[in-house]
This record gives sequence, structure tokens and C-alpha cells, in this order.
Amino acid sequence: MDPSFVFIIAAVIIGIIVLSIFFTFVPVMLWVSALAAGVKVSIFTLVGMRLRRVIPSRVVNPMIKASKAGLNVTTNQLESHYLAGGNVDRVVNALIAAQRANIELSFERCAAIDLAGRDVLEAVQMSVNPKVIETPFIAGVAMDGIEVKAKARITVRANIERLVGGAGEETIVARVGEGIVSTIGSSDNHKKVLENPDMISQTVLSKGLDAGTAFEILSIDIADVDIGKNIGAELQKEQAEADKNIAQAKAEERRAMAVANEQEMKARVQEMRAKVVEAEADVPLAMAEALRTGNIGVMDYMNYKNIDADTGMRGSIGKMAGGNKDGKNQGN
Repeated sequence: MDPSFVFIIAAVIIGIIVLSIFFTFVPVMLWVSALAAGVKVSIFTLVGMRLRRVIPSRVVNPMIKASKAGLNVTTNQLESHYLAGGNVDRVVNALIAAQRANIELSFERCAAIDLAGRDVLEAVQMSVNPKVIETPFIAGVAMDGIEVKAKARITVRANIERLVGGAGEETIVARVGEGIVSTIGSSDNHKKVLENPDMISQTVLSKGLDAGTAFEILSIDIADVDIGKNIGAELQKEQAEADKNIAQAKAEERRAMAVANEQEMKARVQEMRAKVVEAEADVPLAMAEALRTGNIGVMDYMNYKNIDADTGMRGSIGKMAGGNKDGKNQGN
């Protein structure tokens, strides 16, 4: 093979490789597209973006879009927003949408909203087309103890001036829920809430619940109202059950004390009987000692025995008489 032919083939291969590397590093086609769209971007600027680790298409394509829409933005602004971690394409789309809707929105404000983590394009669209937020069933208890459940639809519009630092949808839903609960709780009767559900929306709307949020509440509509449990009756039932348990506990305590007192009295009676038996056992001993010492005579002792016998006889007659009376009463 001719050496000159081999040299030409090698030169062509090296040239193709060099051109491939060049067109990969230098976005010539993107530069041509920008020139065709009337956007003045030098080829050195695109190379500089490569060196700064910026994808040129992420900046140039939104720049072309903004130029066609008549927006006054610079390449440096878009590139700095990209380096800050923002979404350049979404910011440009939001600026175009705001311009079409006659909403004042500067690039700096739009970039700040985007860097704050909010969807700036959605916010602009929500400013033009308000969003409806539907709450779950929110339960409140009227003064008569009946639970009332209400579901609301909140129509909100994005407030672009408060998007940075303003509270989100969760705060709106929480505040409206609190307003519904307080309005139902201040009603004398649950029937008033059922008859006039607009009372809830008017009362809640007048409280200015959108203060400090990123939205402006346009209207609050009660979508559905339902009756829940009779909370008042359940509370009264639970209170009555608790009172019954307390009364039963106190009665049981009194019964236990009565039983203890009865046992104590029985113990005292048994103790007294034991003392009587002990005293009676000491009588013969005392009599014998009295006879021995001469304190009583034989006649005195005989009189005592007669009296004792007479007392025993009277007791026996009394028992017999009592038994006969019981028998007659049973016969009758």
C-alpha cells in the first residue's frame, strides 16, 4: 500500500476526531440557532459556560424564548440563576405568562420565588385562574350537644407579593377548619347551622384568614353539611355512669364500715359476757370466804339460796308462760 495513501487516511481520521471533540465542547449549532433567532451570544460566551460547568442549552434556549416574547433579560441573569440551582426554563415561562396576563413580575422577584422552592409558573397561573381547595369533613359541636360535620370549598388566588415567606395551602385549610369549628360551637342550636350554612362561610370569611399566607381567599363555600353524634347525650351518659360508680363505691364503703362496727359490737358483747361468767364464777368463792371470815352467817347464806331458787323458779315459769303464748298464737 502506498505510504501517502495511509497518511491521508490517518489525517482524515484525526481530523474527524478533532472536529468531534470541537463540536462537542463548542456548541456551534446552538450558537447558530441563537443567531437565527436574533439573540446575540458569542461563541466565546458559550465556551465560557462549558468551563463554568453550565449546560449552554439550559440558558440559550430560554433566552431565545424570552427574546421572542419581548422580555428584557440577559444571559448573565439566566446563567447566575442556573448556577444558584434554579429552573431557568420555568422562570422564563412564568415571566411570559405574567406578561400575557398583565401581571407585574420582575425577573429578580420571579427568580427569588423559584429559589424559595415554589412553582412560580403555577403561582402565575393561579393568579389568573384561581384554585379551589376542598377540605375534609370538619366536625364541630353546637351548644345543644349535637355534632355537625361540614365540608368546605375554598377558592384562593396566589398572591405573588407574599409567595416568599408566606404560608401554604395547609395553613389555609387549618385556619378555615378552626373557623368552621368555632362558628358551629357558637351556634345555640344545630338546626340553625343546617338551615343557614352560609352563616359558616360568611363568619369564617370575615376573619381574614389569608393574612400572612401566599394566597388570597376569594370565597368559602359550604359544600356539604351532615349530622354526627349526640355528643352532649354521650357526655351526660358517661357522667351519670361515673356518678353511679362513685355512689356504689361510697355505699360499699359504708356497708364495710357497718359490718366492721357490727363485728366490733359482737366482740364487745362476748367480752362482757366473759367478764360476767368470770364474775359469776367468783361468787361462790366470795361466799365461802365470807362464811369463813364470819362476814355472813348461815342464815344469811340460806336466805341467799332461797332467793336464788325463787329467782330460778320465776324464770322457769316465765319461760313456760312465754312458750304457751307462742303456741296459742301459732294455733290461732
